Amino acid sequence: MSAPTDLQERFPSAVLQVGALDDGLPLLCVSPEALASIAAAAKELGFDYLACITGVDYPSDDQIEVIYNLYNYHRREALVIKVRIPRGVARLPSVSGVWRAALFLERETYDLLGVHFEGHPELKRILLPEPWVGHPLRKDYDMNRQQFVSKGPQGEDIVSFDPQEGW
Repeated sequence: MSAPTDLQERFPSAVLQVGALDDGLPLLCVSPEALASIAAAAKELGFDYLACITGVDYPSDDQIEVIYNLYNYHRREALVIKVRIPRGVARLPSVSGVWRAALFLERETYDLLGVHFEGHPELKRILLPEPWVGHPLRKDYDMNRQQFVSKGPQGEDIVSFDPQEGW
């Protein structure tokens, strides 16, 4: 039995779709509420490597899609898990208790897309300074608004804006 089929049988109401990506990788679309349980079950099936967490902002339907790329080295098998969440309430449970790599990858996704991972032990920006305004991979991010980073007297990051913009 394939991993997507096994997970669909274990979580029939939480697995919204089983399929494959264009390149043939198995795909599982799941409900946000069941993500942590499905992640733990995927690890039990041998998917012990979380290669990447990324996301796509779909402003036309007010959704953010978060994509988890997993790999099972023993069986040389990949699995992609997708979760769609509302843009306005971009929250998911953390999977950092399942895969340690999520400690970094969830922070990166938070920083660039603004997805809050509930239960993450240290969810803060990892690429941009804390006072940075906005999340650069969101479609509503203002690319024309210039932000400048300088250091304060205690070495803290200070973000300022172009004075001609009136900020």
